[in-house]
Amino acid sequence: MSPKENLLRTIARDQPAWVPNGLESVVTLGPPVVERPGAAGYDAFGVHWSYDPAAEGGTYPTRGGHPVTDLRRWREQVTIPDVAALDWSAVRGRGLAIDRETHLVQGFVEMGLFERAYLLLGMEEALMAFVGEPEAMADLLGALADYKIALISAFDDAVPLDLLWYGDDWGTQTDLFVSPAVWRALLRPPLARIYACAHERGILVNQHSCGRIERIFGDIVALGAALWNPCQPCNDLAALKLAYGDRIAFHGGIDSQFVLDRPGVTPDEVRAEVRRRIDELGAGGGYIAGPSHGVPYDPDLIAAMNDEIAAYGR
Repeated sequence: MSPKENLLRTIARDQPAWVPNGLESVVTLGPPVVERPGAAGYDAFGVHWSYDPAAEGGTYPTRGGHPVTDLRRWREQVTIPDVAALDWSAVRGRGLAIDRETHLVQGFVEMGLFERAYLLLGMEEALMAFVGEPEAMADLLGALADYKIALISAFDDAVPLDLLWYGDDWGTQTDLFVSPAVWRALLRPPLARIYACAHERGILVNQHSCGRIERIFGDIVALGAALWNPCQPCNDLAALKLAYGDRIAFHGGIDSQFVLDRPGVTPDEVRAEVRRRIDELGAGGGYIAGPSHGVPYDPDLIAAMNDEIAAYGR
């Protein structure tokens, strides 16, 4: 069985031959739009970012660098990128170079509706607006969803996509940023339209969301997410597998915070963590092993993780 077939069987929970170590056989491409700049400066929406080499990813939103100062006037203060004006030629060229017989192609679409809203307004203002100005927030989120749908459609036209990595961090380590009721009222409807766009095009949705999102996990399953990453263990992963493992695949889960990046952790402890997650999430397929977050790790610990995934994952 090829890695591509095994991964598809894993996602479909159809008796894969082994637990994949990450998205084996997947090539990920990004669109030609700057949602997060690699250096200090502005993104495509006019949000200013600062740079610190010690920060994860290097760049972070500049305090006060958000363009929306009055949510009710957001249309005067934000220019949503014109997808029709984007140059897809480089992306198309990279796509043509991929052997589709052996590889799947994943489109990387970051800064989902919640993240883009707080980038435009600032976190404090956005959180207050979700509660205090729901109609204006719904208007903004609807327009952002229209943009995402246009972007995904153009992406798939340029390079036919097998997977869509769609990122939106909805949770802290203890709970959601907004209540489930607010999430369902304001974020679920436009998210459903984005999912529908992907499904109509035959694209599997790989939903990225950090944090503890248990309280709305059933919603993303119902909307049709095929995968969820990075499966941070602040969620009860075993319980989510039992409740939803027949409808969604899990990618990640190997504890980054309290195992892989814990001072003094040993390779044997890493191996034990790998076995634990495979036991919790691997039954019947539907589990892709990997860290619960992407940060630099000790190479010896990664070697132990990879070796244990290869051995125990069969």
